Amino acid sequence: MRSFQQHNSIAKVRRNVSHHYDLSRQLYELFLDQDLQYSCAYYENPDDTLEQAQENKKRHVAAKLRLAPGQTVLEIGSGWGGLALYLAGAAAVDVTAITLSEEQYKVCVQRAQSLGPAGRGRFRLQDYREVTGQFDRIVFIAMFEQVGVRHYDAFFAKVRDLLTDDGVALIHAIGKKSPPGTAGPWLRKYIFPGAYTPALSEVFAAVERQGLWVTDVEVLRLHYAETLLGWRRRFEANRAQIAAIYDERFCRMWEFYLIACEMVFRHGSGMVFQMHLTRKVDAVPITRDYIAEAKTTYPRRESWDFAERRNAS
Repeated sequence: MRSFQQHNSIAKVRRNVSHHYDLSRQLYELFLDQDLQYSCAYYENPDDTLEQAQENKKRHVAAKLRLAPGQTVLEIGSGWGGLALYLAGAAAVDVTAITLSEEQYKVCVQRAQSLGPAGRGRFRLQDYREVTGQFDRIVFIAMFEQVGVRHYDAFFAKVRDLLTDDGVALIHAIGKKSPPGTAGPWLRKYIFPGAYTPALSEVFAAVERQGLWVTDVEVLRLHYAETLLGWRRRFEANRAQIAAIYDERFCRMWEFYLIACEMVFRHGSGMVFQMHLTRKVDAVPITRDYIAEAKTTYPRRESWDFAERRNAS
């Protein structure tokens, strides 16, 4: 039954993505951070704001990727373009980011154009199965949940083929500490159709079958609970505006979604994992010291204030 639920063909994935991510852009502006990051933030300090924690996440990811000027980077699942543009600007790399969301694609293109010729980020409305060529780095943030268990082998085979010999891939995804199961029926029907959060045992097995090295794994505990709490507080603060866009039923549904997910990550089995994948055993240093060192090279900066830029344009 689970295999049937997650038979995510390209056409089906497009419909699933549209169900959630092609909602009103204004909705997301009203509860996300200014950069429209819609994935787990990284709280280095308990008093970090949502904006600071999302900036921390981008710096953390950039450091793990060991970026160098001129490298080619593929981002699978661009969101609203924040990470791709951050990597391109902070490390002078050439980023190609893909998405299946029409609304997200429009925002990404707008943001890239506003940066002018200096911008090194390009965006495509494309499925990962349609990408060709090879890249020095591959990153996918909060998109693996839409792949589907029966497609894991094909997905990691594609990642392997898209990586250069000494390339590095980084997956940032929701997982669980419990054994394999199925997605909750309410969440699957109303919020994230076709989505599933895997057990690490499922991910490791698929990676092993494709001959990739897992060079590092970091499990983020409670970071997503704090992220969801931040989103819920902003949602409640702007509830009247959201109800005007949709209706009272929508507000109750999304409040339940945000609260229930927070409880899963605070008291249940939910967690987020970041996994390093390479084709060669020596593609990254043999200690983790380089991550902390690299983070110091990416300065903290003002996040993109999307609402302000939109109003100005």
